[in-house]
Amino acid sequence: MADLFSNLALGFGVALTPINLLLCLIGALVGTLVGVLPGIGTIATVAMLLPITFGLPPVGALIMLAGIYYGAQYGGSTTSILVNIPGEAASVVTALDGHAMAKQGRAGAALGMAAIGSFIAGTVSVILLTLLSPMLTTVALRFGPPENFAVILLGFIASVFMIQGSAAKGFMVMALGVLVACVGMDPVVGKERFTFGNVDLTNGFDLVPVVIGLFGVSEILLNIERPEVRAAIGDRIKGLLPSLDDWRRSLMPILRGTFLGFGLGILPGGSPVSASFASYAVERRRAADPSRFGKGAIEGVAGPESANNSAVAGGMIPLLSLGLPSNAVTALLLGALVIHDITPGPLLAAQRPDVFWGVIASMYIGNVMLLVLNLPLIGLWVQLLRVPYRILFPIILLLSIVGAWGTNKNVFDIWVMVGFGAIGYVLRKLDYELAPFIFAMVLAPQLEQALRQSLVMSKSNPMIFLERPISAALIALAALLVVALFCGYRPRARYAESSL
Repeated sequence: MADLFSNLALGFGVALTPINLLLCLIGALVGTLVGVLPGIGTIATVAMLLPITFGLPPVGALIMLAGIYYGAQYGGSTTSILVNIPGEAASVVTALDGHAMAKQGRAGAALGMAAIGSFIAGTVSVILLTLLSPMLTTVALRFGPPENFAVILLGFIASVFMIQGSAAKGFMVMALGVLVACVGMDPVVGKERFTFGNVDLTNGFDLVPVVIGLFGVSEILLNIERPEVRAAIGDRIKGLLPSLDDWRRSLMPILRGTFLGFGLGILPGGSPVSASFASYAVERRRAADPSRFGKGAIEGVAGPESANNSAVAGGMIPLLSLGLPSNAVTALLLGALVIHDITPGPLLAAQRPDVFWGVIASMYIGNVMLLVLNLPLIGLWVQLLRVPYRILFPIILLLSIVGAWGTNKNVFDIWVMVGFGAIGYVLRKLDYELAPFIFAMVLAPQLEQALRQSLVMSKSNPMIFLERPISAALIALAALLVVALFCGYRPRARYAESSL
């Protein structure tokens, strides 16, 4: 316990420096803005902002990107409640009762409960993150190349549970990600692979233009096709503090949503979206009068908003402790670690405690910032909702082009962004998941390196993976997941939606 407090003190010492406080504030504000404005999305925003982090210290970059992630969960409730348009997918169910409350003149109470519930859930879940992460890192100190190979292999198998649609399509996208990762120089032999004599491909595809194209450009192209829907928005929101009756109805849903969201966030495929749907389903089933839901039940706001914020902290556990993302946004955060020459995985806490504990400590600070800033700024967010997409999207596209070029100051990267933007658009139109692509592209080189190092250690004897207890246990778990997949068991991220 003494080590825990000393590590947390180290984290706060890093997070409370002026530059990191500013970056945390920027991340929280940008995340809220992303959540407020429908049609942008957290994934596309994190992808487009990756180039901006190049000139920042690694811990500052991660603090800002994490702030965007959990800040978007706060902001998504605003549009759901006020105009019945979810700014984030995780806020879809919030619109059911939140907008009904707004129609009844209780928009302030709905917004207030969403913000307060999010703060409580975010704080409790970060405490749980603080307590549980060191347990995994203690075991991780015993990891060598065979254990690293086994845990990454397990991550590849478990990533199938991130896929909401066809598992076959998910495997195809993952294979495409591995293929793209293999372009360039062989890390051991030093020969070119899949470059076809193109000098620009000698160093492979840079992650930044790829993710900007796949997520940012494709998001813009998809949104251009959709009709722009605007609803009348009130200029003044009154009564932001919930009543005692609101608190009586909401306290237990907030606590249930907190622990449910945290648990789902840890699991592969767990996300704020699945957590919010699951929480709504649980609260409606537990209600004495389920008919109230959909007609302005404040429990339908408090529970899901708590769950989606808690799931963010839950998803940080496998990312920070094992280097395994559980959803698309954490896959991009994993890519950010790689871009800053930080090796994600079990040894992160030992090798870079400033990054590990600095990010965790910043989440405490960010949650306080969001609570203090969001309620007073609701009027500003309402005005920003009036910005038409015909102005917004060209600006975003320009920033994407600048970001892709700024990576290596190479025009080729702009063409890479455009090409992968077209590929991402086509894949999304055909209902292919893009998250497994990024997961595979980031982790395939590490998987290959761990495999080759292990075979060198054992003089090409593959039994080394089964002779070491930890790697054998991880491979056995991966085998069980494969058996479960062949038996047809695969929980969907949308399972809760079907129960509504």
